[in-house]
Amino acid sequence: MKRNYIVMSSLFLIVLLVFMTGCASNNAPVNTGNQPATPAATQAKPVIIGFALGTLKEERWQKDRDFFVSKVTALGGSVNVVSADADKDLQVTQVENLIAQRVDVIVIVSEDQSLIAPLVEKAHQAGIKVIAYDRLIKNADVDAYVSFQNEKVGTLQANRILQDVSKGNFVYIGGAPTDNNAFQFKKGAMDALSSKIASGDIKLVYDQFTTDWKPEIAYQNMKAVLANGTKVDAVIAANDGTASGVIKALAEVGLAGKIPVSGQDAELGACQKIVEGTQTMTVYKPIEPLAEKAAELAMTLAQGKTPETNGVVNNGKIDVPSYLLEPVMVDKSNMMTTVIKDGFNKYADVYQNVPVSERPPQ
Repeated sequence: MKRNYIVMSSLFLIVLLVFMTGCASNNAPVNTGNQPATPAATQAKPVIIGFALGTLKEERWQKDRDFFVSKVTALGGSVNVVSADADKDLQVTQVENLIAQRVDVIVIVSEDQSLIAPLVEKAHQAGIKVIAYDRLIKNADVDAYVSFQNEKVGTLQANRILQDVSKGNFVYIGGAPTDNNAFQFKKGAMDALSSKIASGDIKLVYDQFTTDWKPEIAYQNMKAVLANGTKVDAVIAANDGTASGVIKALAEVGLAGKIPVSGQDAELGACQKIVEGTQTMTVYKPIEPLAEKAAELAMTLAQGKTPETNGVVNNGKIDVPSYLLEPVMVDKSNMMTTVIKDGFNKYADVYQNVPVSERPPQ
């Protein structure tokens, strides 16, 4: 009896062993002893994107940061955000640190393209892709560029001002001379004004870039024009920050609201000035699609794939694969159907200084 029990136990163990071996052969690779066992799952390396901003002091760049981080996170990556506070040398150090951290892709809003260009090659040597965000990096092998049709921005500015003033003395207050966008905005504006300048209908009495896009510099420049006794009929300011400096100078001599002034970025303060009547227009560049497209391009490049683009822009060295979005002219007449409809700025905030009886219906 004992012997039969031992035999039956042995048979049971043999059957069990055969069954387990069969399961292993059907569900997992067998280690033959000649190679290491394959792990059940391989942990993928997390994608890290560096986002180097020139500044976060302006409202618009805070929106860029938030939309960009949100989209990258939704796509499964993470973002290391740095801001140079308009210090071009600090930005160089920050980008070098991102390279040293071996992030997968660096997205850069360059403060000084001449200083950033050499860092593109340094990033490539470390196996890191580089995207120029909103501002083109010239003379470098940039992997992608995401922005708006910047010459059209200047054209929209000039054409809207021409609706109010088609003749007279014009002032141009440009952006930073270290920012390629500033030259594109100016070209678009000057192209729109060229025929009237040639005919003598318009005289460009002042034309000056603005160091680091600083409103206080724009204010000083505009104040100097007015102090010289120069009659001014219209001002094309490159963005809302420079426009705020211009309007401050005009207000000091009782001319705010009497001379048309352009802007760009649809900042809340600018939209308030537009509905109040001291700024004529701004150019709305929807930040959410810009930031989200940049996030998508960054994640695609991080995965070693070719991103979707809709054109190329020559940066002096190569034709950079680019994705360019359409800017929108905004003035008092279409504030509700553009900036407010999109939720970029809130109705209550834009019209907070306008009597309720004078506000458009929601």
